[in-house]
Amino acid sequence: MKIKAVFLISILLISVGCASVYRSPNFYEMRDGHRLVAILPFDVSISSTRLPKGMTVEMLREMEKDEGYTTQALFYSRFLARSGDFTVEFQDVDRTNTILLRNDLDYESLRMMLKTEIADLLGVDAVISGKIQRESPMSEAAALALGIVFGVFGSTKKVNVDFNIHDGQTGNLFWKYNHQVSGSIGSSSEQLVKSLTRKIARTFPYSIHTR
Repeated sequence: MKIKAVFLISILLISVGCASVYRSPNFYEMRDGHRLVAILPFDVSISSTRLPKGMTVEMLREMEKDEGYTTQALFYSRFLARSGDFTVEFQDVDRTNTILLRNDLDYESLRMMLKTEIADLLGVDAVISGKIQRESPMSEAAALALGIVFGVFGSTKKVNVDFNIHDGQTGNLFWKYNHQVSGSIGSSSEQLVKSLTRKIARTFPYSIHTR
C-alpha cells in the first residue's frame, strides 16, 4: 500500500524536553534473574483529529498496527547487532509473534493480558513493551507525497514514547524510559528507534556498562 510505504520515510529527529527513567526498588535482584527477554509489538496511538482527506480511521488503525510491529522488529535488530553488549538474550521476534498468534493473541488483545501471563506463555524472564503516541499520522515529507493524491498536507509535531520492561515472574515494572521527541519534518519508525537506542544506552538495565 502506498500509504504504508510513505509512512516509513526516514527523516531527521530532534530531541525536546527531558527524559525520565524509572528503576524498581528491586532492580538488581530482578536483573540478576533475567536471562531471556521478549520484545512485544509496540502499542501505537495516532491522533485521528485531523486526518488527511481520503484517509479513514480504519486506515489509521492499520498504520498503528504496522508501526507497532515495525518498531518491535527494529529494536530486536538493533539489540541483536550489539548482542555482546548485553547481559541477556532477546527472543527472536518471529518466535514471539508466532507463539502469541497460536494462542489467539493478536495486536489488540495483547493489551488485555497481564505481563506475567505473556512471559509464562513465551517462556521468558522479562517482557519489553512500549507505547508510542503521535499527534498526527505522518511526517511532512509523507504528507507532501500524499498531497499529490489526496490534496492535504500536515506534519508530526511530537511523539511521546514509553519504553517499559516488566519482570516476568512478578509482573512488576522493572525499568521504564519516557521521552518526547519531535521531528524537524516528522519522524519515521527507523529514526525513532535509532534515536531511542542511542539515548537509553547509558541507563539500559541489560547493558554490561550499567551499574
